[in-house]
Amino acid sequence: MSAFVALVRKDVRLYLSNRRALLMSLVAPVLIGAFMGAVLGGAPAKPAAVPFAVVDLDRSDISQRIIAAMSEDGAFSVQQLPQAQAIDLVRKGKVSVAAIIPQGFGAKASQALFRRDTAKPQIDLHFDPSQAMTLAMIKGLLTQHIMQVVSAASFGGDAQAIAYLRDNVARNASLDAGLRADLLNMYKSVEQVQRQRHSNGTADVATPPGLAMPYVTHDFEVTNGARNYNPYAHSFASMTVQFILLMGVELGVGLLLMRRMGLWQRLRAAPLSRATVLGSRIAAGTIVALLLIGGIFAAAILLFGVRIEGSVLGFVGVAATFAALTSSLGLLIAAVGRTPEATRGMAIVLTLLLVMLGGAWVPTFVFPEWLQSATRYVPTRWAIDGFDAVTWRAQGLDAVLWPMAAMLGLSAVLSAVAVYLFRWEE
Repeated sequence: MSAFVALVRKDVRLYLSNRRALLMSLVAPVLIGAFMGAVLGGAPAKPAAVPFAVVDLDRSDISQRIIAAMSEDGAFSVQQLPQAQAIDLVRKGKVSVAAIIPQGFGAKASQALFRRDTAKPQIDLHFDPSQAMTLAMIKGLLTQHIMQVVSAASFGGDAQAIAYLRDNVARNASLDAGLRADLLNMYKSVEQVQRQRHSNGTADVATPPGLAMPYVTHDFEVTNGARNYNPYAHSFASMTVQFILLMGVELGVGLLLMRRMGLWQRLRAAPLSRATVLGSRIAAGTIVALLLIGGIFAAAILLFGVRIEGSVLGFVGVAATFAALTSSLGLLIAAVGRTPEATRGMAIVLTLLLVMLGGAWVPTFVFPEWLQSATRYVPTRWAIDGFDAVTWRAQGLDAVLWPMAAMLGLSAVLSAVAVYLFRWEE
């Protein structure tokens, strides 16, 4: 038994003596738990600043009030744009949904609020299919603001709004005479309540129950127009980025194991500089990563119908620059971690955070607003957006030039720092 206890004590002491590995084992669950709690935990709340485009073809008082209400809502980041530009931004992934408010919406919605047999105005929603879960959320928020504005115009609006609705009913020859009289009497009563409310300084009159939804929506997936959206294209982009990052981790750990076995001392005896030896490892890692990316997407193309709808050269460029970035990042982690144990723990933390921040697991629109802004500077998001752009979004080479340049520049910086920090001996 004493031998057993001695062996147990030895293993525990060895593990606790490696402070870097111990620290990473503690830091990883804390950081990831804090991240997931901040993004998904707590009471249900509206998401922050969902990018949303509105095309107002109606230009009525009601449509402008609806847009103003959405602009003041923290759940939306509203852009009022021409129709072609709004749909193009959805196609490029810059906006989640574009809503087209049709001409005559204000008048028709006010009528449809009281009549279930009246043709309801239709709002066309053009949405990014890779963010389809935002569509239901935006529909709910649209309903909230439209019902508030339309009902306020009908029951609690100013005298001009009520007069406009009353005159519209009076001129509508298709209405049954009895129904027209009832509606005109109702508007007359509303005007009397408004006058009394304003004279007394009381609050807005509440919307009565039983009102019909004053509009309908029609949803359109915005893709390249040639074929329907293939969800495997986005999922393969996300998972490729994740597992290529893990490959970079193994590259760094392999370097440290080679150093522990004394292979680096032998290399030092050769007339080779540190930059040459480490640079060759980065180049080899880049080639391996590029081959793996090619194999993964080959399976996606053959088995799941994924297509490179955009620039093939852009796809190769994104794959090559991300492969180089992964290799340089793996070397840097090894240089900072110093031991295989600490490096693996550090790499797990960094990889998981980069993958989550890049939107591979959780859509970025559910992030807090400050975190959404921060993800624009995360290299995994550059890579995922780049792969999306040249596959199902069918974008050209110009759409991925900035992500390619950013990843290549960051790779050069990480490589230089890693070569400077790497130690020949443990």
